[in-house]
Amino acid sequence: MTDEAADGDLYERLKVHVGQTAAAGGEGKDPVNEPMIRHWCEAMGHPVPADGSAPATMLQVWTMGGLSGHTAGTARSSAYDDVFALLDGAGYTSVVATDCEQEYLRPLRPGDRITFDAVIESISPRKTTKLGTGHFVTTRMDVQANGELSGTHRFRILKYAPATTAKTPDTATTAKPAARRPRPVVNRDNAGYWEGLERHELLIQRCSGCGTLRLPWLPGCNACGSPDWDTVRAAGEGTVFSYVVMHHPPFPAFDPPYAVALVELAEGVRILGNVTGVPYDKVRAGLPVTLEFLTVDGEFTLPVFRSVED
Repeated sequence: MTDEAADGDLYERLKVHVGQTAAAGGEGKDPVNEPMIRHWCEAMGHPVPADGSAPATMLQVWTMGGLSGHTAGTARSSAYDDVFALLDGAGYTSVVATDCEQEYLRPLRPGDRITFDAVIESISPRKTTKLGTGHFVTTRMDVQANGELSGTHRFRILKYAPATTAKTPDTATTAKPAARRPRPVVNRDNAGYWEGLERHELLIQRCSGCGTLRLPWLPGCNACGSPDWDTVRAAGEGTVFSYVVMHHPPFPAFDPPYAVALVELAEGVRILGNVTGVPYDKVRAGLPVTLEFLTVDGEFTLPVFRSVED
């Protein structure tokens, strides 16, 4: 059997597990509670929502087992173990988490009892990535509060065989392709932000409920919890609030040392970006900067900030 035929057979065996249970009967170790909400908000630097509800992005927190693991009766299913066994047996023994998506259907409030179930939602055909070749496996967790669906959490991993780099006799004279910058993750919650950058507009979200500005973009207000918003265009002036100088680790698309700044815009929100027009060792807190736009690899646009001092 050829490698292509073998992989086709593997994929057919993997597909039968799509839609099967990945975990069932899960119970949150604690009900939604004010101390956990407060600790999370303090760690994230966000105010506690005025109505006392948990920030929507805490959804997964209430399903975690902690150091002692999940409660009795919550276990990964045999179907999920079978998928891993098939992939391991085919040589796809490495694993990396690639992304997650969440949907929020109703706020979680102190006292809510959390239960959850998970299914194997999809398994991709064989894909080749820079890491190697393998299959993407997506699970969907449905989270219930007091028996009512409150949100979903999709988690995607890649089970793969690492790529090997072919060696040539004369590597010193072999031309290497130009290094590429990492690509941004664009989804339905932030697509408008990236579209604005392509038009050379830095758009800040503005809550329709309380008027709070927020950046980076979020699906809901971190001040009042409202899901409704519009945008305002940043004027482009700001100051360096804080910064770090990167020396390590080296990355092919970057040339260390370089400065990464947290810039406070005139509108009051802060954003990470590179500072241009001044050596890295001259960047300082309080440095006035102005917004510019950098097209990367001819594919996407990033905001950068140029020093306005000589």
